Amino acid sequence: MLIYIFAFFLSLSLILVLTPVLRKLAIKIDYREKPKAEEDRKIHTEAKPYLAGLGIFATFWVCYFLIIRDVSFKSWLLFFSSAMIFGVGMLDDWFKIKGGDLKALPKLLVQLAACILVYVAGVRFSGFTNIFNGQYILLPVWLQFTLTITWLLGVTTVMNFMDGLDGLAGGLSCISACTLFVVALAKGNSYSAIMGIALVGICLGYLRYNKFPAKILMGDAGATFLGFMLGLISLDGAFKQATVVSIFVPVLALGLPIFDNIFVIVKRIKDHKPVYIGDSTQIHFRLLKKGLTQKQVVAFLYLISISLNLLAIILFMAQSYKFI
Repeated sequence: MLIYIFAFFLSLSLILVLTPVLRKLAIKIDYREKPKAEEDRKIHTEAKPYLAGLGIFATFWVCYFLIIRDVSFKSWLLFFSSAMIFGVGMLDDWFKIKGGDLKALPKLLVQLAACILVYVAGVRFSGFTNIFNGQYILLPVWLQFTLTITWLLGVTTVMNFMDGLDGLAGGLSCISACTLFVVALAKGNSYSAIMGIALVGICLGYLRYNKFPAKILMGDAGATFLGFMLGLISLDGAFKQATVVSIFVPVLALGLPIFDNIFVIVKRIKDHKPVYIGDSTQIHFRLLKKGLTQKQVVAFLYLISISLNLLAIILFMAQSYKFI
């Protein structure tokens, strides 16, 4: 257990040190979100510094290579794929800071290429175990590819969509990472467990500066990176050698952003609106319109997420001990 404790405190310490430095840098170079009056999705009335995403990205990979010490081809593919997600997120943030917007198609293509790199690295949903006879069912290659890419791209997107209130996306990521850590640990997957606990430390450290009222934001770069890594960790941990029942564990662990954004996407399609164009239909915006404060909305959504994650752990334990 010492290695997991070390991973947690190393990631927590690094992000706590890096974040205020990056905040000062963002203010110095004017790398700040400047809300427009006509944007109903922006809750900040004053400019907020970005660049927290850079600290999140750097901290994770420093911890990974220092603790896991795996410099294999697989590790480098995972690093470069996440760097692509982070890089296009930074570019998107830069466009927004300059008053523009990065087109959805090039962003989607880069994210798609990053997901394909993960598949090439061997991190994929390959099949599941039949709980009735113990037989492993290997899915066709085309289905493995489709499910892997859909999962990664979907989790990356929905976590980014949830980054609408101070402390929301960071807190939800922290809760999900805790569950993925527990599942990976129970399965004996030390690599995924270390990655999961490192994300927990990173998210907690980030929340120190991002809780209401936020002193710094992670932007699309940080939110998409967190979503991508949660998707990757679940593929390499919770989904690996999964049964039909335990397949639902990572779905529940990331249930709040997944279920809410399914609702949002269906509504946008129904209203003939582009799926990738942001609006105020996410659950946190709907709750704000009901009269709740930012703190109340975040606390309420934390509670829902914790409940879903506890359900995921109970489901995993029940399946592990053959209760179901």
